[in-house]
Amino acid sequence: MHEISFKEYFVSFKTMLSLDHLVVGSANLNAAQSYIEESLGVSMQTGGTHAVFQTHNALLGLEDGIYLEAIAPNPAVPEPSRSRWFDLDNFSGPARLSNWACAVENMDAILPMMPLGVGSPVQVCRGQLSWRMAVSDEGTTPFNNLWPALIEWPIGVHPTVNLVPRGIKLRRFTLLHPEGADLAELITKNLQDDRVAIETGPIAMQAVFDTANGERWL
Repeated sequence: MHEISFKEYFVSFKTMLSLDHLVVGSANLNAAQSYIEESLGVSMQTGGTHAVFQTHNALLGLEDGIYLEAIAPNPAVPEPSRSRWFDLDNFSGPARLSNWACAVENMDAILPMMPLGVGSPVQVCRGQLSWRMAVSDEGTTPFNNLWPALIEWPIGVHPTVNLVPRGIKLRRFTLLHPEGADLAELITKNLQDDRVAIETGPIAMQAVFDTANGERWL
């Protein structure tokens, strides 16, 4: 009898990830927010604070029910008792597109089929909004943070309902990694989204948007 491999088991399990949001990280929230606003030509909305990870954010609603998040450590509160998500404890350099997140319907069911290093569910809240995110002990995700953070929203709950439409549409989101072929195989069999492309090359992330002022990118 053929013994199914981890890889075969993983790709055969139709988790159907869905693109949720893109993340611009920084050591300073103003820098992350300014980078997005200057690049795309629109203003962002104030988000809030995340007690577990001691971060704060700003948000920009995009077309098709997704959004952009600017996020950074919150200097007004004590250091967290664990590593911050999105690898923010190790962030250096200018604000940049650094992470992304995919929504799942049943995190407990799919986590055993995910690559090592995806993390465990953490209950998070921001104001009245509450959700679960898979976060590793190190705050990182596989493939040098190019693997999406997994997020589970309660049914009928999503931050985009409170975001003002700005007429900005994601056209293309490209991930580059030296192991691009392996990353592409794992992602594309679980994420059916023509906007997402995975290529082989030096580690990088780029998003192209259609705006009222033409094509813009991060």
